[in-house]
Amino acid sequence: MSYQVLARKWRPKNFSEMAGQAHVLQTLSHALEQQRLHHAYLFTGTRGVGKTTVARILARCLNCETGITAAPCGQCDACREISEGRFIDLIEVDAASRTRVEDTRELLENVQYAPSRGRFKVYLIDEVHMLSTHSFNALLKTLEEPPPHVKFLLATTDPQKLPVTVLSRCLQFHLKNLAPQQIVNYLQSVLTAEQIEFEENALWQLARAANGSMRDALTLLDQSISFGEGRVHSQAVTALLGTPDHKLLFSLLDALKDRDGERVINDIAQCAENNPDFERLMTAMAELLHRLALAQAVPGTVDNSQGDKELVQSLAGQLAAEDVQLYYQFALQCIQEMKFSPDKRMSFEMSLLRMLAFSPDVFGHEEAEHIPDQSVEKKKPLSSPAQNPDPVSPLAGAVAHEADSEQKEEIQGSQPLPEEKTDSIDAAAAPVTDIDDWYRLVEQCRLTGISANILWNCIPDSQTVSHMDLLLDENQSALYSIDQDQHIARALSEVSGREMTVSISKAALNTETPAQRRARIKREAIEALHHSFHNDPGVVALVTTFDARIEQLRTHYERT
Repeated sequence: MSYQVLARKWRPKNFSEMAGQAHVLQTLSHALEQQRLHHAYLFTGTRGVGKTTVARILARCLNCETGITAAPCGQCDACREISEGRFIDLIEVDAASRTRVEDTRELLENVQYAPSRGRFKVYLIDEVHMLSTHSFNALLKTLEEPPPHVKFLLATTDPQKLPVTVLSRCLQFHLKNLAPQQIVNYLQSVLTAEQIEFEENALWQLARAANGSMRDALTLLDQSISFGEGRVHSQAVTALLGTPDHKLLFSLLDALKDRDGERVINDIAQCAENNPDFERLMTAMAELLHRLALAQAVPGTVDNSQGDKELVQSLAGQLAAEDVQLYYQFALQCIQEMKFSPDKRMSFEMSLLRMLAFSPDVFGHEEAEHIPDQSVEKKKPLSSPAQNPDPVSPLAGAVAHEADSEQKEEIQGSQPLPEEKTDSIDAAAAPVTDIDDWYRLVEQCRLTGISANILWNCIPDSQTVSHMDLLLDENQSALYSIDQDQHIARALSEVSGREMTVSISKAALNTETPAQRRARIKREAIEALHHSFHNDPGVVALVTTFDARIEQLRTHYERT
């Protein structure tokens, strides 16, 4: 006996065996149960989503010998003959091969005659959009008022090409692309019934490669079984499909996190030995970055579709959210550029080098020290030549004049020199009661990513020699998890020179957190620079003399 491919062997024979398309199946089932039968149905959707399958099942429902039902028996002669493709009253037509008006007229000559065996004479026209304009015109009258014993079932992948006169005469059902989870579940049931060994991760790869088409998924499954010598395992499917190695993607992102350019180039060189499709590799990186962004914003939405949920959650906790967003934008830009690039590897490398070159500062430490370095530690005005390359000399005096003296004292009091910071923290065996001491302590902690975000939005509640209770701003608590306590405790221990533990509670805070204080100081510095620039005599004279206007003003504190 010849082998029958899985896509034909496992074609559903009733609605209950269908994967997905619940909106279509529910409507048809209710219509059959209530005997509210239309004379023409149009099924649309991309290839392999079940258009022809639904039409054949509907033909069985209409002609089952037990009566019109949403659950045909599958045992009567009509059900068996329809399944085997030899039912005389089911006329299947491939419109792509019968486009002429003569073919349509010949088809409609027998419409007036009663069915030979079944209850209804069913015309199933596949790819109906391929009919010619004259063929559609010949079909219109019969389609609008067919005999009571005739039903038309039309299927097409391109409904836009159908005349509106045809669309208005049909009940239209759009079949959606299947979700990867639906495809995986169906493939699992097929392989279990076939008693074939498989790995779930391999099925996820097949489901994603199928792009929503169940027929494509079953065809790829057939190919994978042959390639894997009767088994479906991840390594074979990866080699068959040429999908990117996710271990490489995690390694690249880990190198980007560590700002290790040499490791990035080495990983790309190692990957290039297998002659990969760099466009697909960058697309896979964009998908991984999307999952990382979800893990950071809404941790509960991360799935285990690739068997790497723990790796994704771990990496999401180490990368700053702004880094992930920046990398994602560069990945999308690279995918667009690859269409015009003579060397896709070069585009891939350049994109990763951009991620390194334009990466934001590490959250918390570098940015926090940026403003104090200029205003306090070097004992110079905000616009001193050593810190600001702006050549407008009156600006320095204006900024110094506009800066509020109380603000200066606050910055100076909370940002001592390194020797002063060390003395202050080493002497912090007693509970921290001064919020300025807390600011100085946080600024010395070298944390990145989510852990830094959590610490910078906390204020102390109580403290002993080895333990500190912290209150976390409830507006910043979405990414908090108990795992962050250990990272924060380790950072505080390194700064204070003694082992410490922490416990963090969420609360509505009235006291300014270190993150809020840093943002306020930065905002005030920017406002001072803007104000002094707009009131600078040279700028005023330039605007007045040339009737000019200032289109945009950006300080060195503001990210471009």
